[in-house]
Amino acid sequence: MARKSVTKKEKSKTFRAFLVELAIYIVFVTVYFFLVLHFLAGWLQDLYLHHVRLYALMAIVLIIGQAVLLESVTTALLRFLRGRAQ
Repeated sequence: MARKSVTKKEKSKTFRAFLVELAIYIVFVTVYFFLVLHFLAGWLQDLYLHHVRLYALMAIVLIIGQAVLLESVTTALLRFLRGRAQ
């Protein structure tokens, strides 16, 4: 049985890539938060006060939209950066 040994260099490279992706994602989430806060705060507050069920639905849609959009943008950016590095 041959086992594949993971070297310290490979672990370090993987960890560094994870930290870069995490840093990029943190920036994107922060920007997304402030954009939603700036552009949708009044509308979301009105929904919360007058249409609670619609507010709940829109909150879920925004959460799912954030996850899909930011993950795809982060993935595309990292692929672009890896392509330029090689």
